[in-house]
Amino acid sequence: MELTGVDWRAIIEPDVPILESVVRGTILYFFVFTLMRGTLRRTAGELSMIDFIFVLLVANGAADSMTGGAVSITSGIVIILTIVAWNYLLNSLSWYIPALQRWTTPPPLQVIDNGKLLRRNMRKEFLTEDELMAQLREEGIEDVSSVKAAHIEGDGNISVITNDDEA
Repeated sequence: MELTGVDWRAIIEPDVPILESVVRGTILYFFVFTLMRGTLRRTAGELSMIDFIFVLLVANGAADSMTGGAVSITSGIVIILTIVAWNYLLNSLSWYIPALQRWTTPPPLQVIDNGKLLRRNMRKEFLTEDELMAQLREEGIEDVSSVKAAHIEGDGNISVITNDDEA
């Protein structure tokens, strides 16, 4: 089935069984999810952890089939659809089931308490004092003593409550 020198069968026909692609996509999704859930909050940046994993795996699933690697377009589509389905399902279920939401999103970690740096918590996230001070300056805060509380949120952002916020 060649047209202008292109082997359309090799491009379209799955090179592995479709069920195998679904299983592979599922295993990869939950492996990366578990790995990311246990690592630093700050690695994801502006994206939530679940969205970061989604983007990472979709890009990876599309890469081989786009570049003509060992994966056919159909296999790539099946893997991407599997990842999209798991992402949608976890996001939807997290909305309705609070226990699942606590599992998919790390809880906030306090790094400043009443003007004092919580160095143990900072160390857990490999957050240096210079990095924390840079974040505070971006919020217009020059001195740690004016901060009532600061937390690294589940998405990696740092939220700050100043003593002025109480007034």
